[in-house]
Amino acid sequence: MSDGGSKNYSLTGKRVWINGYRGMVGQALVRQLETIDCEILRTTSEELDLRRQADAEDWMNEKKPEAVFLCAATVGGILANNTRPAEFLYDNLAIEANVIHGAWRTGVEKLLYLGTGCMYPREAPQPIPEDCLLTGPLEPTNEWYAVAKIAGLKMCQAYRRQYGCDFITALPTNLYGPGDNFDPKDSHVIPALILKAHAAKADGAKAMEVWGSGTPLREFLYVDDAAKVLVFLMQAYSEEAHINVGLGKELSIREVAETIVRVVGFEGELVFDTKKPDGMPRKLLDASRLSKLGQSSATGLEDGLNRTYAWFLENKA
Repeated sequence: MSDGGSKNYSLTGKRVWINGYRGMVGQALVRQLETIDCEILRTTSEELDLRRQADAEDWMNEKKPEAVFLCAATVGGILANNTRPAEFLYDNLAIEANVIHGAWRTGVEKLLYLGTGCMYPREAPQPIPEDCLLTGPLEPTNEWYAVAKIAGLKMCQAYRRQYGCDFITALPTNLYGPGDNFDPKDSHVIPALILKAHAAKADGAKAMEVWGSGTPLREFLYVDDAAKVLVFLMQAYSEEAHINVGLGKELSIREVAETIVRVVGFEGELVFDTKKPDGMPRKLLDASRLSKLGQSSATGLEDGLNRTYAWFLENKA
């Protein structure tokens, strides 16, 4: 699915649009792009509702971004996916359709679409290679989100084939770090566990509940490491095939929970509620294509969690 390999694209002097810039990935991209001489254009859902096609295209016609990081999305964990399936499907379909179509209509030079590892089949081979997309059923606990995100990837490929647009897709593994979503109703596993551990410590609790058995295996990538890779890909990658962004290393949810309570300082017992869903039993991305491009992560889990918890204490606690 390659269209001939990579080509260099410089962001220097360009108008670079990060939509959803107040999200965790958006904030990290801003930090990374501030080291480059470019003009950063930023929008939030309050300022610009990307679900409205006319609003999206009017904004793009006025601001004329030359490069776009398509980060805006409705996201959440298992609970949010299970209770808000219509929002996850409609919001994400509308956002990506309007931004991708608008980018073509307004002459955007380069677009990077942010996918997700949950787009892969539940029973995908491990580590998960890029070419196993659409080869089996999705994980039921996040299929609404996954279906929408797969559609965005296919839109990038379709606009590339039909119109020659330089639109690429990167699929990061599970991300965490400063700026993460700490809403107890729709946060992902790391912020959810940090919230629980912080509350348990503050309450002097003897035990802390963790959803599921603790046995599922996941990899977690510190968000600033991911942002460096995404900016690199924007400048050095130009293929129709999507590319995984991950570490190639995994931990059990139990190990992650144990590391989090150590960082937070909660000394009670961990109790695993096996009546709650585990999600996919294992999800590890094959990052060999990325490694061949010379990209790797530098931040270990405990170091990243310390930085994340420090941000939480300063901004959310």
